[in-house]
Amino acid sequence: MTFLNKLLVGTVAVCVLAYGYHSLSESEIDFNTQVKPILNKKCMACHGGVKKAGGFSLLFEEEAFGKTKSGKPAIIPGDAAHSEFILRLTHPDPEKFMPKKGEPLSKEEIETLTKWIDQGAKWGKHWAYQAVEKPAVPSNSWWKFWQNSWANNDIDHFVAEKLKEQQLSHSQEADKATLLRRVTLDLTGLTPTEKQYKAFLNNPASNAYETVVDSLLKSPAFGEKWASMWLDLARYADSKGYEKDDIRNAWRYRDWVIKAFNQNMPYDQFITEQLAGDLLPNPTENQLIATGFHRNTTNNDEGGTDDEEFRVAAVLDRVSTNWVAFNSTTFACVQCHSHPYDPFKHEEFYKYMAFFNNTRDEDVMDESAHLRFFNETDQKKLDEVAQWVKTSVSETKSKEIVHFLRTVEPRIYAHNFDSFQKGTSEPSSYMGMQNGGTCRLKNAPTINKSRMLISYVTAQVGGSIEIRTDSLNGPKLAVVKLDTAQGRNFWNGLTLLKWVNLPNFSTRKDLHFIFRNPKLATETQDVCLVNWVMFLEDDFPGKGKEGYETQFKHFNELLLTRTENIPILLENPADLKRTTRVFERGSMFSPTTAVEPDVPHSLHPFPKNAPRNRLGLAQWITAKENPLTARTLVNRVWEQLFGTGLVETLEDMGSQGFAPTHQALLDYLSYRFMDDMKWQIKPLLKEIVLSATYRQDSHVTDELLEKDPANRYLARGPRVRLTGEQVRDQALVVSNLLSRKMYGRPVMPYQPQGVWQVVYSGSKWNQSVGEDAYRRAIYTYIRRSSPYPSMLTFDGSTRDVCLARRIRTNTPLQALVTLNDSAFVDMAQHFARRMQHEGGKTVASQLQKGYEWMTGHALPKPKQEVFEKLYQEAFIRFQKNPKKREDWMCNSTAESAALAFVANTMLNMDEFITKE
Repeated sequence: MTFLNKLLVGTVAVCVLAYGYHSLSESEIDFNTQVKPILNKKCMACHGGVKKAGGFSLLFEEEAFGKTKSGKPAIIPGDAAHSEFILRLTHPDPEKFMPKKGEPLSKEEIETLTKWIDQGAKWGKHWAYQAVEKPAVPSNSWWKFWQNSWANNDIDHFVAEKLKEQQLSHSQEADKATLLRRVTLDLTGLTPTEKQYKAFLNNPASNAYETVVDSLLKSPAFGEKWASMWLDLARYADSKGYEKDDIRNAWRYRDWVIKAFNQNMPYDQFITEQLAGDLLPNPTENQLIATGFHRNTTNNDEGGTDDEEFRVAAVLDRVSTNWVAFNSTTFACVQCHSHPYDPFKHEEFYKYMAFFNNTRDEDVMDESAHLRFFNETDQKKLDEVAQWVKTSVSETKSKEIVHFLRTVEPRIYAHNFDSFQKGTSEPSSYMGMQNGGTCRLKNAPTINKSRMLISYVTAQVGGSIEIRTDSLNGPKLAVVKLDTAQGRNFWNGLTLLKWVNLPNFSTRKDLHFIFRNPKLATETQDVCLVNWVMFLEDDFPGKGKEGYETQFKHFNELLLTRTENIPILLENPADLKRTTRVFERGSMFSPTTAVEPDVPHSLHPFPKNAPRNRLGLAQWITAKENPLTARTLVNRVWEQLFGTGLVETLEDMGSQGFAPTHQALLDYLSYRFMDDMKWQIKPLLKEIVLSATYRQDSHVTDELLEKDPANRYLARGPRVRLTGEQVRDQALVVSNLLSRKMYGRPVMPYQPQGVWQVVYSGSKWNQSVGEDAYRRAIYTYIRRSSPYPSMLTFDGSTRDVCLARRIRTNTPLQALVTLNDSAFVDMAQHFARRMQHEGGKTVASQLQKGYEWMTGHALPKPKQEVFEKLYQEAFIRFQKNPKKREDWMCNSTAESAALAFVANTMLNMDEFITKE
């Protein structure tokens, strides 16, 4: 048989199979793709998770087929003619006709629902809630002969199959300069340097591109680029939010994220350390810092606010963030009612919330729980204490002492006291008590506690605190004589401490505190201000051993010393465990039934033997049975590279999200990400950027523009406007200003005057000097109430809430930023100086060199002519008007000022602020 005959036979066979499959799919109604969209659009408003009119809901299978208020089911599988659900859709009585509001169902929609019921009303599970299975690669199909000439790996076979379905053809590979710029921007967030362009363009080796990819994946800049994506999800900022929006010292968390990406930390470990690093055995400093992920919630320092209200608000945010960041699911609405469209019940929100409701943070001013960092002198003192306890007692006890000194928990803050007389709990989480004032700590955790620690401040001599149990007239527990000190207060992080010995209590006790100071001049003066108390089981260990007094003295000094702190998560001890309750309609002021930690039953079960805490939750999220975690990450990575995810709605893979364009490809990569790649992101990125799909030219033909304007089917390469961070960073690269310095405190580069409007805060935008003014955008200080203007203009996040997807806009304001923002004007001037210094003696050669740095290509002649004309006009203007020249560029010649004017225009070019 000739090749042509074989081809003909194969073609006929495929056509027959395709017809058969098409006929079967027409006769079999699919719940997910045909029925569920109709229900969501036309029925769920009255018969879903929010409202169940007539006792009928279509959200869960058992509810859809269960009895309604009439006592009968509305859907009778196999019998549409007697199913009230169908009868109501065409009922002549307007009182019984459905839907009562909105557009009636079309004839085709009614036929679909009727056929579905007659076929047995088979229920289906939404694709995203089904376990990830590895689909077959379509490379063994009859058209493999033609595809092999284009495909580089399995990704391309999936894409080619979809292109064939859509009657589209792939594009040719992009030229080398364009491809290098694309992959360098995607993997490092930076444009290539002149050296990188030359090395790649002059390398004829067949593996030259792969070699470049490997080097970019190893670059320290890789972590900085990919951390930017994650910090949007983590709602990372350098301020607390709300009215005061004061400084938050959280930059170590940002650095941890950068390092995690650079170290290619497996994604399951990446999730676990952020959710539950403190619950791991013997957690390291880095694992504690990682928990800052959920301490990026806002903290309200405003006077008159209820700390508990805003603590709960932070916990609610953690629940919603967890679902968006790790599982691409809109879970926030379940706070108030069952999900309108997806299988999540109202009470399941609070069962999930119970995992997060027992952390130590309480919306207090110092943002504890936090991890303390000592200066060099104090760190040596800490090391000495740790070594002494290790030698004199045990290594285990030494670790406990170090952990205690670095966290000082569990504190019971002033807002937990009540029954105030001649005193009050202030909004900043301390209480001020006058002479004779009293208050109560109800149900104090005194069982098996031997010591109580009191944190306070006072400058008044003669004060004391008397402590009684059970009542103000109950047994006297202790009388504490107060020390005094000037210059110590809660705002500078310095307080005084007093130890109180406790008897061996077998039950919890109400403790009553009586404050006295007969030496006070007026009744309105405070005896002291109390911040918190703490109950401990053990005294400082090693009593009676040589050196005990010295080390105990150092221990107390370390408790009192001022430290630099970063907010972290720490779990409550058992005696401080909170009860989690369902909030009626989502309001914390309407608590109802108590619940225990659990996950939605519509998904895979909680792992056996896993603890019912955040660590167990992390195990559930990272289990291979979880249908959402791997898909979410793969989809997010794909969006970063192509501009649009395989599921466009990164924030929602549920039934109301966009359907995937390439579900088989998404599942294939997700399966391989978990199994073959062991949750490592770098191999995933490498496989995608090596594909022929990624390497296509991005130019669009009239046919592609008509058939697939958004490039959903990937018939061409990505062409996407750069992020605000990338726009700034690559301008720094071409102007030769970029500082490669990594990590550390946030910086404050050039910013227009008057942007910050602070309230009750001494915070100021202190412009950074030296290389700190030219560091990558990821290190720029982010204040939630007034983010860095240029990045916000280019669709950056305010970081108030978890952001899964930046919606790209195209506004004139963006051009005004790159033309007029002081930072970009400064970069343009340095860009011009570089062109003069390195670009040759003529303006033409300088412009050519500058454009090559920007794009890797030669400057097209028409654009060269425009730039040279612009240069001449600016040169004449600056030569005639020295004042304008000085206003534009200080201490410059007319030539330099004119070239800087052109450079400013070049940095605003479409091909520079776009990835092609």
